[in-house]
Amino acid sequence: MSLKQIFEGWKNHLTPDSLLQESIKAVSEQRMAICKVCPFNSENAEGYKSFRTDEHCIECGCTLLPKTKCLSCSCPKDKWGPEVTPEEEKIIDDNEKAI
Repeated sequence: MSLKQIFEGWKNHLTPDSLLQESIKAVSEQRMAICKVCPFNSENAEGYKSFRTDEHCIECGCTLLPKTKCLSCSCPKDKWGPEVTPEEEKIIDDNEKAI
């Protein structure tokens, strides 16, 4: 996961674009449902101990709440993939730069 994707996830969590807000919410809910039952979820991982208090993936280390809201991100275990193509991501980037 790149810094750009980390920023995208947190931005979509804290201040989602009004045009994408419903899509982000729907995608995140679908992904979190998958993550909730995943053995790599920090809350499910047998024998896993951490000082972290957030629900995170023990495979990639990402906090699940913003990761599931990153539309260009994917699961490191291929349980879910990106919701935008690289071309769509470039259009979104270009529009953000224009603002």
